[in-house]
Amino acid sequence: MKKVILLLAACAFTTVSFAQTTPTTEVKVRDNGTKKVVTKTGKTNVGQALENTTDAAGNLASDAGHAVKSGAKKAARATKRTSLKASRKLKKSTNKMEAKTE
Repeated sequence: MKKVILLLAACAFTTVSFAQTTPTTEVKVRDNGTKKVVTKTGKTNVGQALENTTDAAGNLASDAGHAVKSGAKKAARATKRTSLKASRKLKKSTNKMEAKTE
């Protein structure tokens, strides 16, 4: 569930940051009556921050997936090693019991 929410949030942030790439033109009227035309191109600070957030979220998801995978491998190796030890110990004790009964 967390991954789905994280993915949806990343998509929403990406959409917002792409929406800010179109250039806009603003006309500002000063106090003395003159006009100033301002053209904004590229991303705003907020748009860039959102894009950085989506990149970081992707990196975080990738790192979490890697950690889960390596943790599962470690657990599997530990389980196998423990079961082999138990099996060896059981065989050894069975052989001792058989030697005593003979």
